[in-house]
This record gives sequence, C-alpha cells and structure tokens, in this order.
Amino acid sequence: MNKVIFFIDGFNLYHALNYLQNDKAHDRLKKYKWLNLEKLCHYYLGNDALEDIFYFTTLATWNHKKADRHKTYIRALEYVGVKVIYGEFKRKSVFCLKCNRIFRTFEEKQTDVNIALKLFELAVQDRYDKAVIISGDTDLLPAIKAVHSIFPNKQIGVVIPIGKRSEDMKNYTDFHFKMKERHLAQSQFEDEISLPDGSKLEKPLKWK
Repeated sequence: MNKVIFFIDGFNLYHALNYLQNDKAHDRLKKYKWLNLEKLCHYYLGNDALEDIFYFTTLATWNHKKADRHKTYIRALEYVGVKVIYGEFKRKSVFCLKCNRIFRTFEEKQTDVNIALKLFELAVQDRYDKAVIISGDTDLLPAIKAVHSIFPNKQIGVVIPIGKRSEDMKNYTDFHFKMKERHLAQSQFEDEISLPDGSKLEKPLKWK
C-alpha cells in the first residue's frame, strides 16, 4: 500500500471557489468554503494510505474580519489533523493607466516556494510514495520536474480545483483528478464543531 501525502495550495483553492461565486449561476458555491480537507482528500486517495495533509495559506492581516474567518477555518482544519504552513502577503504598488494613480495592494508570497520545499523535504525523508498537489498553479512545475528527476520512483499527482484548467500540470504529473462539486458538497464540516476543550467553532455567517 502506497503512502500518500497531500499538499494543498489554500490560496489557489480559495480563489477557485471565489471565482465561481461571482458567477450568478454558481452563487451557491460560497458555502463550500467550510471545506473539510481531510474528507476531500479521501476522494483522491483510492486504496492507498493517507500519511499526512499539508495546507499552505496566508492570512490577510489587514482585513480583520476576513482574517478572523480564516483563523476559525484553520482551527477546524487542525482539529481534523491538517498541518498548516504559512506564507505572507507583501505590499505592492500598482499604477492605474486609466486614472493615472498609484494604488497600494497586497500580493501573496511564499506559498509555491513552501510547497516546493516541503515536497522535496518529505521526498528526501521517504515520507511518501505518492504526493498529491491540490492546485492549478503552474509555478509548481519546476519543483515537480525536479522531484521526478531525483526521485523517479515517487509519483506526483494533481487535483485541479473546481472551475480551473491546467493542461501543463496534467502533462507533467503521473496522474490527475478533476475536483467536482459533489466532492465539495460531501466534504463539508458541520455548521458547528465542538472541540475537545469545550469550545465551539461555527461556520462563518458570510460563508452560508
């Protein structure tokens, strides 16, 4: 039985759901943000053994309400055994040609680097036979190619988030899955989660 580790690009997955949410025909999909990743991963596990799940994310610290929702979600993930690795946002200046002004915004950094490093680290430690990456981000391709080159016996697969396409990711991985709405619908946390310490986590109202 193969040992499998999942590497989840939280930023890529979140924006896949947000993109669909903006489509009036798919507004219902916002409720899927309360996603139990441990359950979701079992749709792509087959008969193999789940070794670990890593969730790579970044907190929008300048937006307190959004950050609080995210922290609640992270606590829910940790409750089911998901390991969280943080990146960060960097300030970025963007020039608007139409209005001739400079705006300050934030750009997510480090997620792809963190995934690449962890993919390599755990390959060196022989922690997995198969790695499954949940992302459509082609910035991960160099890391995938490098692991294949150095560890040819290890398989790397990809799950493309709902609503996204990434032919390059499919072409350079050993296997791939397409995330479907039923996977999301059947992998939700309960609206209220009771933790061992007696505290409770509630699904954010904005995600209902």
